Amino acid sequence: MQFSSEILKRCWFLSGPTACGKTELSLLLAEHLNAEILAMDSMSLYRGMDIGTAKASPAERKRVPHHLIDLIDPHEKFSVADYFTAAEECCRQIIDRGRTPLFVGGTGLYLRAILRGVFNGPSADWEYRREMEAFAETEGNEALHRRLVAVDPVSAEKLHPNDVRRVARALEVYHVSGIPLSAQHDEGILNPEECPANVYWLLPDREWLYERINQRVDQMLAESLLEEVKQLLTATKPMSRTARQALGYKELIDYLEGKYSYERAVELLKQQTRRFAKRQHTFFRNIKECREIDVHPEDQPADLLGKILNFKQGS
Repeated sequence: MQFSSEILKRCWFLSGPTACGKTELSLLLAEHLNAEILAMDSMSLYRGMDIGTAKASPAERKRVPHHLIDLIDPHEKFSVADYFTAAEECCRQIIDRGRTPLFVGGTGLYLRAILRGVFNGPSADWEYRREMEAFAETEGNEALHRRLVAVDPVSAEKLHPNDVRRVARALEVYHVSGIPLSAQHDEGILNPEECPANVYWLLPDREWLYERINQRVDQMLAESLLEEVKQLLTATKPMSRTARQALGYKELIDYLEGKYSYERAVELLKQQTRRFAKRQHTFFRNIKECREIDVHPEDQPADLLGKILNFKQGS
């Protein structure tokens, strides 16, 4: 499945690591473009997961229409292909209204799906997948990740060793087809004339970003993130594995289940979020359509809007 090139060329994209200031900038950019925002975030899809996902507030949604938020409950599954289908339909509707689709978020897999199309891959080999997951259980996640490095270093660079499900799937694709997953994704790279011109990636100073991440975690906890997690755990249907693994939720669930002290859970949350931001940088740096916009500590949202528009005029 691939986006129509005509639709794709009408879309704008604003991405960047968590806590880098995308929200206010996206509102200014949307107002400038007469755009509607499509969330490009795999966790804001879930109803009830609001604080930990830094989901757009009611006031922000009133200021600019937002889409692809609160689509499913935490016990439900939602694939990349599901996102692709929903996003394409939203884009058509937004364009029919005479407005511009503006994707905003930091989920690289979603951006790649839109730019490259959705690769479903060979049929599952469940026996091999279970073998890989068992290997990770006995030998460790790092050992499984090293196996992927040996056959598909490009995919390995993009996947964290603790993302066992996707690491195992990448190994499974190679096992079944003999072709690395990364090579099969690359087959979908668009011709230059089909590529969207407006794909922007915010690149902030790292130390400044890490301090922002620490402050955001403290703010989420002050806004009762722990209570939100408790409510999710008492729901009639249990959270899906994907929802439980979300940053901010996994660490606090581990605390509530007695694996860590509260202080250790908060420390891990900040640490894992910083690592996630680093992985986001690596992922987006490898998407050739992304145009880097430097973010300096003194930059205000209006300054960043000016940088994007100047970049657009100079391209």
